[in-house]
Amino acid sequence: MAASSSSSSATSAQKKMLILKSSDGDEFQLEENAAVQSITIKNMVEDDYTVIPLPNVDTKTLIKINEYLNSHADEKMKSNEEEIKKFDKDFVNGKSYNDLFELVLAANYLDIKGLMDLLCQSIADRIKDKSYMAVRKIFNITTDYTEAELEEVKKEHPWAHEGVEIDDSTN
Repeated sequence: MAASSSSSSATSAQKKMLILKSSDGDEFQLEENAAVQSITIKNMVEDDYTVIPLPNVDTKTLIKINEYLNSHADEKMKSNEEEIKKFDKDFVNGKSYNDLFELVLAANYLDIKGLMDLLCQSIADRIKDKSYMAVRKIFNITTDYTEAELEEVKKEHPWAHEGVEIDDSTN
């Protein structure tokens, strides 16, 4: 009996906690095994940081990132692969383009490959079959064509002007 209680205390002692500090100054505790999925954080841990400043990630985004990291912390065991797939689907579902873009910037800064892949695929799936005008609105791209130039482009490349126009999914 003594052996089992000492092994449980050893297990809890092995869970090293890190503090992630957002650009807003808010601090969040996260287990090291979850946090080191980020190459940026992993490099800082190797340099003996325990408080990790993240000046490019605001609080709102960091909360979402932590949720993703915690969910994927045990991914290597693959024992809960279906749960992770469901989590990933739910994680991106219903998020606005702005939320997805904020998460992409943070995932890129933090160098979290799995999250980048998930977010970019989600964005790609959403813009698939959209018209070029819808894509321009989604990515906030302004046109530098005159009306005459735009008509000429439409004649030369009619396929590029097909697709679904702007709808609720562009939010």
